[in-house]
Amino acid sequence: MLRQTIMHVIVVCTLLVARDTAAQGDSVPPVPAPGRLIALGGWRVHLNCTGARVAAQPLVVLEAGAGGFSVDWSLVQPEVARFARVCSYDRAGLGWSELGPRPRTQRQIVWELHTLLAKAAEAPPYLFVGHSYGGILARAFTFTYPSDVVGLVLEESGHERGVQVLRDGKMVRLVETATGQPVPEPKTSDPLHVSDIPARIRTQIEQSARQMQAQAARTGLPPDAQRMRIWSFGQVKHWAANDNPFEGEELASLLARWTGTPYPFGDRPVIVLSRGRPGEDSTVEQEHVRNQAELLRLSRRSRQVVARRSGHEVSLDEPELVVSAIRDALHTLASR
Repeated sequence: MLRQTIMHVIVVCTLLVARDTAAQGDSVPPVPAPGRLIALGGWRVHLNCTGARVAAQPLVVLEAGAGGFSVDWSLVQPEVARFARVCSYDRAGLGWSELGPRPRTQRQIVWELHTLLAKAAEAPPYLFVGHSYGGILARAFTFTYPSDVVGLVLEESGHERGVQVLRDGKMVRLVETATGQPVPEPKTSDPLHVSDIPARIRTQIEQSARQMQAQAARTGLPPDAQRMRIWSFGQVKHWAANDNPFEGEELASLLARWTGTPYPFGDRPVIVLSRGRPGEDSTVEQEHVRNQAELLRLSRRSRQVVARRSGHEVSLDEPELVVSAIRDALHTLASR
């Protein structure tokens, strides 16, 4: 539902506007950044890496869901850092990160993360952990940089067929809106600024942001993480960062890449971590169960783990299961 709500807010953001040199962001974050702000090409992205890198062990990369950022991993990252090097980050415009160039395509996001890790000297190989929409991004990263990724943990991963938006008064699957138009190459400069947004549109985004703050809190997160999440959801940049008019094209392309080829990720370990607590809509739940099972087609070495006491946020409901899945994937890789 959050993904659908975010996409609804994005309709407001047709951000074809003139530029100026005003500063990024809306206000000062209530909590200092725990990691580093790394410059990419006129904008800075927050990367938080903890734990020691063991020789020959992959770096664990945490990719949050739609609207989420590094604080969403507050119950998982400290535990993983006990046995591995692990990095969370804030996609451009979210959390402590500054806005990047638009449009915010998956291709742009994947390029930014790859560049961010390289600039931070956090070298591959990587074990990707993707929650919800982050699971889609993890697959996109793996197809884009296949030699860098050795395994995946997909926590309640989104499915390309599951992303829907409101069109003409009804919900439609974005993947079915693809027309084959080309997706632009990633931009390496010229980030968007909040001040670029016309006043009328910015006012509409601000009104929506205030409403969305009520959905920002997550039970169980530490107080500072809660404060940061609520603050971020109230920022114009948080919502301007989700402007991707090419998402239908990208979802269709990504879906074709992994459903059209048997085991496209070969023998990479893939752990599909799925909720055990069903949603209220039985039709939606049945589709979700089918989609989760279909993800097992990604690899010959895939398996599914059901989090019996969890809803969509397994990393909050049963963080120990996410940690265990990461540990298991690392052990599988070490034994090869």
